[in-house]
Amino acid sequence: MQAGPTRRVKLKTTLGLAFALAAGHALANPALVIDAGSGQVLFQSQPTANWYPASLTKLMTVYVALGAVRDGRVTMDTPFVVSSRAANMPASKMGFRPGVEVTLDNALKMLMVKSPNDIAVTVAEGVSGSVEAFADEMNAAAAHLGLKESHFVNPNGLPDERQVSSARDMAMIARALIKEFPEQNELFGIGALQLGNQIIPTHNGLIGRYPGADGMKTGFTCAAGFNVVASATQGSRRLIAVILGAASPTARTAEAAALFDRTFAQWGGGQGAVESLPSPGVNPAPDMRRDVCWRRGRGALTAEALEELGAPEAAPAARSGPGGGSLFAAIAATATHPSPLALAMMAPAHFEPVPVFVGPKPGWTGPVVAARASEPPIQKAVAGASPPAEASAYAPAERPHAPDAEEQPSLVATTAPMALHAALKPWPPRGFAAHAARSHGARIAELARAKKIAGGTVGKDKAVAPAKTVAAP
Repeated sequence: MQAGPTRRVKLKTTLGLAFALAAGHALANPALVIDAGSGQVLFQSQPTANWYPASLTKLMTVYVALGAVRDGRVTMDTPFVVSSRAANMPASKMGFRPGVEVTLDNALKMLMVKSPNDIAVTVAEGVSGSVEAFADEMNAAAAHLGLKESHFVNPNGLPDERQVSSARDMAMIARALIKEFPEQNELFGIGALQLGNQIIPTHNGLIGRYPGADGMKTGFTCAAGFNVVASATQGSRRLIAVILGAASPTARTAEAAALFDRTFAQWGGGQGAVESLPSPGVNPAPDMRRDVCWRRGRGALTAEALEELGAPEAAPAARSGPGGGSLFAAIAATATHPSPLALAMMAPAHFEPVPVFVGPKPGWTGPVVAARASEPPIQKAVAGASPPAEASAYAPAERPHAPDAEEQPSLVATTAPMALHAALKPWPPRGFAAHAARSHGARIAELARAKKIAGGTVGKDKAVAPAKTVAAP
C-alpha cells in the first residue's frame, strides 16, 4: 500500500524531530520538560516564546475552579447551569441545551477528556458569574503563580489574539495542579468517559501508550498548531512535558514521547528552575495557520480532524482498562517500549470508561449556580410535569464551523459526539469506517518504511429535593 503525500510529509516530519532530539538539537517549535517535584528544567527549546494556548487554557480553568472549591465557594457536587451563551459556543462541545445542569465534578471530567467549549463557559459562569469575571480570576491566578507570558480572556482557548501563553507558563500551571490538588490528580489521566450509551475517548495520544503517562491536556487551533501538556511517572520521578505548535497529532505525540525518553534517561543536575527562565513578557503570538492548515488539502485536514477528535464508540458490556489488555499493559510487560514514531502511530488504547452524567447528584439539596443576571433567567421544570416527547439534554445539531474550532479543524459535523438515549445523530459519520481502515493500513506501511529509513527496530429517573438556583458569587 502506498502512502499519500500528506502521510509521507508526516512521516518525514516525525522522523526528523526524532533524529533532532537524538542529536540534541533544538526544535523548531517551543518545547519544555521539567521535573514536577523540583521544578528543574531538563530540556528547553523556545520555552518562553509567546504562543496561542488553544485548549491548554482549560488547565487554568480547572486550576481556578479547584481553587473555588478549596475556598468553599462551590463544591465538586454543585450543579452548574448551562447558559445560552455557553450553549452557543462553537465545537468542540457537549451540545447541551440551556438550562441543563452539570455538576462541577462531571464538568471537569468532560473538560479534560472531550475538551468541550460550552462546558468551559458553564464552569466560568458558575464560579465567577460571567466569562469576563472568570478571566479576571484566571489572570489573578497567573500573577499568583508567577506566570510571565500569559494573558487570558476566555476559559476555553477559542481563538483570540489577546490570549497568549508559553511552554514555561503552561508547565508551571501543570505543576501547580499536581502539587496543590493531589486529590484531583486522577482527573488529568482519564482515558475515556461514558455518558449514556456511548464512549468518549481522550485526545491525549500518550495515555495508554507511553509507559507511566498519567495526564494532562491537548489543544488545537489552526493558529496554534497541535499543543500538549503531558506528564509521566517512572519510579520516583514525575516529569512534565509541553509541546506547542506541532504539525499534527502524530508529531505532537512522537515529540513528547521522544522528550520523555531523553529526559527520563537524565539524572542529576538540570538547567535551573523553571521560574527563573528569562522572559520576554506578554507579546503577540505567531499565527501558524498557513503552516498547519492552509498548506494542506481538505482530505488531510479531515483525516487529522478525525484523528484529533477520536471516534466515540457504543458502550460494550465490558471493556479492558489500563491494567488488562490495553496497549499500556503490553508495553509495560516488555523490557523496552516502541520508538516514539511507532508509539505515536499505534491504534488508540482502550480503557475502562469513567461514568459521567447530566443533572444534579441524587439527593442534592444545595444551591445550583448559574450566570449572573445578564443571562436570561432559566425556567425550571415544574415538578411532576411531563416533558414534551422531543425533549433532550442536547441542543439541535448545527452546521460545522470554520477550521479554527477547538480540538478539530471541524470539517466533520459534530455538535456533541456522545448521546443520551439516542438524542443525537449516530456516530460514526458516513465513510468513517473506510477512512479508519485506510489509516490503519497506512500506519503499517509507514512503520515498515520508518524501520528501513532509520535502520532500527520498530515496535510491534430519580426523586430529588428541589434545589435553589442562585447567581454565581
